This record gives sequence, structure tokens and C-alpha cells, in this order.
Amino acid sequence: MLKEDYKIDITGRQFYEESFDTEPGEITLRTTGTYTERGGARFIAYKEYDEDDPKVSYTSVLKIEPGRVTMMRAGSATRLILEQGRRHLCLYDTGYGTLSVGVFTSELRSSLDKRGGKLQVKYTLDIDSNLSSRNEIQIKIEPCSGLAQ
Repeated sequence: MLKEDYKIDITGRQFYEESFDTEPGEITLRTTGTYTERGGARFIAYKEYDEDDPKVSYTSVLKIEPGRVTMMRAGSATRLILEQGRRHLCLYDTGYGTLSVGVFTSELRSSLDKRGGKLQVKYTLDIDSNLSSRNEIQIKIEPCSGLAQ
């Protein structure tokens, strides 16, 4: 059982190849989860719920190391490696099957400390070396106890 003692705000923007000059697709998620440190890495874990069946949840985990973030989803083959200035071939589970996607990280900024902070990442996804989308993700994490009611 996760001790969900941190507030996590995630904003993701996706710019698709055919519409780079138009408004991005944007998703926001406000949830609670855990934030821990082990072996020099920080971990953010939170639950996401299935849009079609809210009773079904998935635990997502972000492992943050200097210059590198690994995004994983429990019970899934999804494992995206975001490393500043590098392209990685990664697995992404669509729910209908697993795709191999190229992930190039152009920017990774972290101001995380023991109490929380912010993480910002800009990256591109490509399929068969064809650019699919440009992506930005911003995560803000803070202790729940520090919130004014």
C-alpha cells in the first residue's frame, strides 16, 4: 500500500507533427502519491485510473537521477528513458500492444530536493525514425501536510 503523502501536479503537452504550429494537446493530472529517495535516485509513484473503467488503476513510477528520468508503469511493458541530449529506443504499451519508440530528450531540468520541487522535461517521440510528436512534461510535487486548507 502506498503512503500517499505528497501532492503531485502533472501537466503534459503534446505537439503532433502535422500540427506543430497549432495549439498542443494538453493533459493535466492532480493526484497524491509517494516521493522517496533511495541509492542516490528520487522516486515519484502515483496511481492513474482507466478512463473507461475508473475501478482499474495503474501505478506509475518516475525514477529521477542526475540528467536522467525513467518512466515506468507497473504491470506494463512501458519504460521510457529520458536522458538529456540522448536518444533511447524504448517500449510503450498502448493497451492494444507494445510499440518500440525513439525518445530524444532535448531538455531536462530538476529542482527537486528532500521536500519536493519541480521537474521539467522536453522530448520528442519517433516511430520507425519518423518524428511523431514533440512533448513537454512538468511535474510539481509538495508534501500534503504543507498545504493550507
